[in-house]
Amino acid sequence: MKRIILTGGGTAGHVTPNLALIPRLLEDGWDVHYVGEANSVEQRLTASIPGVTYHAVSCGKLRRYFDVKNFSDPFKVIRGVDQARRLVHKLKPDVVFSKGGFVSVPVVYGAKLNHVPIVCHESDMTPGLANKLTAPFATVMCCTFPEAAKLAGPKGLYTGTPIRPEILKGDRAQGLKRFGFKDGIPVIMITGGSSGAVAINEAVRGALPKLTECFQVLHLCGPGNFNASLEGTRRYTQCEYLDAEMADAYACADMLISRAGSNTLCEIVALRKPALLIPYPKGASRGDQIINAQSFVDRGLAYQLMQENMTPDSLYEAVVKVYANRGALYEAMDHEPAGNGLENVLREIYKAAGK
Repeated sequence: MKRIILTGGGTAGHVTPNLALIPRLLEDGWDVHYVGEANSVEQRLTASIPGVTYHAVSCGKLRRYFDVKNFSDPFKVIRGVDQARRLVHKLKPDVVFSKGGFVSVPVVYGAKLNHVPIVCHESDMTPGLANKLTAPFATVMCCTFPEAAKLAGPKGLYTGTPIRPEILKGDRAQGLKRFGFKDGIPVIMITGGSSGAVAINEAVRGALPKLTECFQVLHLCGPGNFNASLEGTRRYTQCEYLDAEMADAYACADMLISRAGSNTLCEIVALRKPALLIPYPKGASRGDQIINAQSFVDRGLAYQLMQENMTPDSLYEAVVKVYANRGALYEAMDHEPAGNGLENVLREIYKAAGK
């Protein structure tokens, strides 16, 4: 039996691709272990999965800015490296797959000290600090974007990002029924409620009178952002968040308005959905979403509207433009080779493990 250690965490974006890999690995008979931080998002998302064994190691946050914890966290990383080294020695995995995030650093170092092959994955156009530190030890650096693969040099490989299979299995009719929509009128789905929701929510709600003339609007507004005064608005349904219903929501949507996180972008292509991207602005982040979105625009896979230029009127105009030009977007997405990177990434994992 082949054994694998998966790592990655700190945010759900560093865990979700691993969640896509786990069912296939288990189906193929792998012994799957996940290494992350205690009481973390990665533990919450993976520890209860049947067939997956979770292990916690110490880790320190890797910051690009001054913080007094920068003086103590390196010692947490060193302790984590020793814990990971001993764990890898005990488990003797055939391969380690790292999705990034600060928790991955001690795990990759521990694997390197035990001469275990390492496959890393970079979601964004520019590598995060954790991947910069671990890339020298990787056998291959799988990348979501072709531009990132070029920047990674000989180790870089354009694979796309693994997409959770359940996201692709929604039912359109069930989605229309669930959200109170009619067939025959296009549905716009707005996401991004957990990433700077206020600006998008305000623009969408300001544009509702125009949008609902031609479209039905499914608005994922984010926790705590439900507007009771809009309940009963014709052709408008708002939800704070969706879980199991997300696949049906995607299936009934004819167009998306979304932030530009890399996992979301890959889902857009895999689902073949025309999209208007509103990247998270620089200053509120390290600017990776702006670069991600520009790559999609340059390849003809989506349109974008910068948040600083967003008003109810500009949002409405952009939506009309995207929907009118959806045919070109479909064609570009049909020719995108790595919309769903599940098979591509699995191939590199199996190759590194000698399977």
